[in-house]
Formats: sequence, structure tokens, C-alpha cells
Amino acid sequence: MFFVLKLSLNSAVAVLGDDILKHIAQELLKTVRNSTTIDWTIKESVQSALRRNIRRILRLHGYPPDLQEKAVDTVITQAKMLAEDLVKNGDKTEQ
Repeated sequence: MFFVLKLSLNSAVAVLGDDILKHIAQELLKTVRNSTTIDWTIKESVQSALRRNIRRILRLHGYPPDLQEKAVDTVITQAKMLAEDLVKNGDKTEQ
């Protein structure tokens, strides 16, 4: 799963480049996978911690500060879509 940070935020590509964004995406994926629980989409405390970790990764790699909130929202939205997809696919395999 490659988060669509570079597609939605072209100025970040200009500042960071594809390789750094790819590395950020890999770290974000690892963080999302390690931070999510069964009901994480409902629990505000888990989402808050996840947002904090996402911001930390973005800052660590020099992601443009003015674009960070949009990037955090994008990652959370994509993670929720992935979770929904996993639930749907899980239901299909159990039937």
C-alpha cells in the first residue's frame, strides 16, 4: 500500500523527492499496521495516537509543515479504507 501523499501534494514531491516520499510511505504503513486495533476506527484515543505518530514521521523526514495536516488526514482516510476493505474481504473468505 502506497499512500497517495505525492499525488495529492505535488509541492511535497518537489521538496522531498520520490525516494524520500516512498520511505515515508513505508514507515507510515508500518506505523498504521502496528497502531491499529480491531475497533480503532471508533476509538478516538487510538486515532489520536496514530495521528501523533504520523505527524512525528512527517516531521522527522522534513515534510513541509504547511502540508502536514492534509497528509495526516489523507493517511487516516486511506487507513480507514484499507480497514473496510479487509473487513469485506475477510467476510468473503469466511463464507
